[in-house]
Amino acid sequence: MLKTRRPRTFAARLDSRTDSTPLARHLLRAYLSALPTGDRYSDIAELLLGELFANAVQHSDAPTDRLIEIRFALINDRLRLEVHDAGSGRPTLRPTSPDDEHGRGLFLVNELAERWGCCPRAGGIGKFVWALVAPAPVLLAV
Repeated sequence: MLKTRRPRTFAARLDSRTDSTPLARHLLRAYLSALPTGDRYSDIAELLLGELFANAVQHSDAPTDRLIEIRFALINDRLRLEVHDAGSGRPTLRPTSPDDEHGRGLFLVNELAERWGCCPRAGGIGKFVWALVAPAPVLLAV
């Protein structure tokens, strides 16, 4: 009998550069394509991963040669995204106005993720920001 298995946790380390963000999203799409219901996470997950990765690049006080690690895992029916960096700062949700050109990334994470948070990394250097993504509801054709 053929057994189907869910992909395990995926992890990759990418350069701490803005132009690594599309690669992070590409890796997430590849991971989700191996899941039977991966398409139910893709839109929100790609947006959130892009925001978290961009924040790690733009706001980290870590040396620029430090890599940023991304991790994805399907836990029960929630997709867990993690972005690890060596910076000491912690993300904070701040109010934005309609005229702000920047600063809406964490607002989007807060609104679209089921939950999110920030934790210190093992070993005490840096942090990781995580977000849980619920699957989009199945739309029935009429």
